[in-house]
Amino acid sequence: MRVIEHILSTIAPHNCVGCDQEGSLLCSVCVACLPNVPARCYRCFKSTSSFITCQACRKQSPLFSVQPFTLYEGVAKELVHKLKFERAKAGAAAIADMLAKAIVLPPNVVLSHVPTATNRVRERGYDQAALIAKQFAYKSGASYLPLLTRLGQQRQVGKTRAERQQQMRELFMVTKQNPPKTVVLIDDVITTGATLEACARILKAAGAKQVSAVVFAAA
Repeated sequence: MRVIEHILSTIAPHNCVGCDQEGSLLCSVCVACLPNVPARCYRCFKSTSSFITCQACRKQSPLFSVQPFTLYEGVAKELVHKLKFERAKAGAAAIADMLAKAIVLPPNVVLSHVPTATNRVRERGYDQAALIAKQFAYKSGASYLPLLTRLGQQRQVGKTRAERQQQMRELFMVTKQNPPKTVVLIDDVITTGATLEACARILKAAGAKQVSAVVFAAA
């Protein structure tokens, strides 16, 4: 599949979503211009070390840490849109490359993805989070396992944290009991964190000891 996509990109190369330069969906110059996210708790935005969930929020959250690469705005938002709604699968490789260069993963970690609703997967022909997770694992030398499956089709766009939490109940299921002890969930965008929290709770209930997350962009 990588060979076919490379051939297609050579015949009809992508243009950068930031500057329209031919060659890739996001050129190195535009990547360097993406805003950094300061180390903070994903729930309350309090400054923390290494994006660890603060002590106060950890009472409600099963996530040890959530690290976004950039903010969901401008060029980053356009790249995600291309990947999710214009079938530009090369966007997953671009995102995975950025994550692999910027994120230091803990030892013996296993990467997994947050499953997209199956109707969305059918429409696109792929699960963008799975593509990112697999390629991130490949580029960083980490292990990847699909540990979760999605049971419902509810969309999370425009929902509050409370509404998202309500929808998340019984929405995911583990595909394997006794999952790895240290898991890092991969997704494209985090909004309230309710989806990641639901996945983390299920994994920890099944036996995982520590669940963190790495996402491309924070909304």
